[in-house]
Amino acid sequence: MKIRSTQAILECLLEQGVDTVFGYPGGTILNLYDELYHYRDRIRHVLTSHEQGASHAADGYARATGKVGVCFATSGPGATNLTTGIATAHLDSSPVVFITCNVSENLLGRDAFQEVDITGIAMPITKATFLVRDPAEIVPVMREAFVIAASGRPGPVLIDFLKNVTAPAQMVEYAPVPAAQQGDRLPHIRALRRRLSAPQPDEDDISRLLELIQQSERPFLVCGGGVVRGRASAEFLTFAERLDAPVAITVMGGGGIAGDHRLVTGMIGMHGSHASNTACAECDLLIAVGCRFSDRVATDPGTFAAQAKVVQIDIDQSEIDKNILTDLHIVGDAKAVLFALNARMEQLQHTAWKERILSLRPAEESAPSGGALNPAQIMDIINRAAPESTIFSTDVGQHQMWAIQSVHFRYPGQLLTSGGFGTMGFGLGAAIGAQAGFPERRVLHLTGDGCFRMNCNELATVEHYHFPVVTVIFNNGCLGMVRQWQNLIYGKRFSETTLDRGPDFVKLAEAYGLHGYRATTAEEFESAFRAALDCGGGAVIDAVLDMDEMVRPMVAGGSPVTDFLLN
Repeated sequence: MKIRSTQAILECLLEQGVDTVFGYPGGTILNLYDELYHYRDRIRHVLTSHEQGASHAADGYARATGKVGVCFATSGPGATNLTTGIATAHLDSSPVVFITCNVSENLLGRDAFQEVDITGIAMPITKATFLVRDPAEIVPVMREAFVIAASGRPGPVLIDFLKNVTAPAQMVEYAPVPAAQQGDRLPHIRALRRRLSAPQPDEDDISRLLELIQQSERPFLVCGGGVVRGRASAEFLTFAERLDAPVAITVMGGGGIAGDHRLVTGMIGMHGSHASNTACAECDLLIAVGCRFSDRVATDPGTFAAQAKVVQIDIDQSEIDKNILTDLHIVGDAKAVLFALNARMEQLQHTAWKERILSLRPAEESAPSGGALNPAQIMDIINRAAPESTIFSTDVGQHQMWAIQSVHFRYPGQLLTSGGFGTMGFGLGAAIGAQAGFPERRVLHLTGDGCFRMNCNELATVEHYHFPVVTVIFNNGCLGMVRQWQNLIYGKRFSETTLDRGPDFVKLAEAYGLHGYRATTAEEFESAFRAALDCGGGAVIDAVLDMDEMVRPMVAGGSPVTDFLLN
């Protein structure tokens, strides 16, 4: 049947089960927004304060729900405002389809008002980009974009429609095909899925790994972001318990295994725990699942796991041997590889090794009350008062590390954080996306005063849509992580990291119509946090900290993981 081109775009979204999009309209995308008006009972649109906020919201929605997020923006500055969010999704393998519209064909390449080559700009930070110049391409491109975003290693895809392609008079042929049937009924989709799907685990590689496991006396397991993205937490848990070995978790691996599981040693790497980093140095077999060995994990590649045979399980062939040379690698989806391993894995015991490493874990204690407010008190109160199903969204810096060190994430999608790109300003948009995806759950946004300045405009979105997002600002009056480096490495030369300026965050929250609280002691913070959870809407807590609070432990970049600059 023939339908309007813009109608075809939205029908393709419905085919994919899309119920929510995030975006910001403008001139070139106005035809699509005009069509969206007729779909407002089937597709919810969340209007953010800025396109970057929309990009992070679509990303947070994808990470929390496991579905593909969708984001709309107009041409020129609207499209370029997405680029930080696109890069954030790309580095953390988050499936998002970004839809932009450009100037009409007759203006393309003429430096028209708000024209930019967004497909060229986004090419290095996406899995694919499409410039749609022919209305007949709309339906196949839309379907391909979702397959590409979700298949293999997930990631962002950008589609840029020329404005004339979306003109009201443009009609296209459209036959509805539910997403679940497209692989059977559409040959090009079937071929694309086959090409992009992860290879099945090689049985010889599985056998070799099982041999290495049998020969190992000190195995060590690393839970990476691939366990979370692949929703392989059940399979990973089975494997870890049968291996009976210490388990470290990367920043992106939070939720891949419960943080308080008896085998878990905490984070690994630059701010990794003493137990995790020691296990890395002393193990004779390191098995990393869905971990790309970034510089924040393998701080010194030359000495990383120097005594061990290194095994890397990853869905992306390009990540194999990129940062750390492996003795064995298995390319495949984490869930499929672990399932194959578990089918042949017998129960092992590594009691002495396990007790040696697990004895290095610090005893968990409640933070003492009294005195000035400190990060340990904040995290202790949050852990006690927040519901167990709470979704945590963070920005980047000290507060991010304090949260990941302190919260025992229990399921994939519970932690939303920018691990690869390190995007200040990610957190509030991501929290909005998660709240849109799970209106019944609590969403907690943890941020620093430097990060919050970059995204606080999205408080308007929180208020308008009545999202009960609670923002906790770890306010130390500075760019805390940068100051920590200046303190320890740069001779206390605090160059441009002091934030001795406004705004008053409580007044800012109230200006947006939200509840605002300030806390300078543990007692004040607990009272404010419980009030924020009960207030029925969005809230901001300004938690005032000392400027020189530090994240501990810390390993300097380029140093072995056991050379702690701070313990």
